[in-house]
Amino acid sequence: MSDHERPIIEKGRKRTRKVIEYLKKEAVRPDFIICSSAQRARETADLIAEGLGMDKDIVKIDPSLYHTDATQIFTQFLDLSDRFQEVMIVGHNPAFTNFANFFLVPPIDWLPTSAVVCLEFQTDKWDEIENAAFKVKFVIFPKLISGF
Repeated sequence: MSDHERPIIEKGRKRTRKVIEYLKKEAVRPDFIICSSAQRARETADLIAEGLGMDKDIVKIDPSLYHTDATQIFTQFLDLSDRFQEVMIVGHNPAFTNFANFFLVPPIDWLPTSAVVCLEFQTDKWDEIENAAFKVKFVIFPKLISGF
């Protein structure tokens, strides 16, 4: 089986369910999810949408996220409708660790599976986020979540 077609394993499902409970507690509810075309990423995005009580129609599959780099992740935001208030991107390392490190001080070594970095940008226009002021709302790894 190719890496692209590899499904999410049960451990990944458990980690994702743990993160979903945390997202619910933090009232995170994306309007739109952009997702890599890899099987495990698609399954993760669907679990998140379903776990947050949302229709899976909010998930857009973008094959370019499978092999991307941190600077190309910014391009995902350029054509977004400004009606979306919260957007989630589901993808892979090393690009996502590198993207997160544009915003994290100190930087992290590696985003583990099912980790979430939540950023808030001080703009109403998605195509302005690269230069907008921002706030890191939280960085959460499944092993850091207790009580679920």
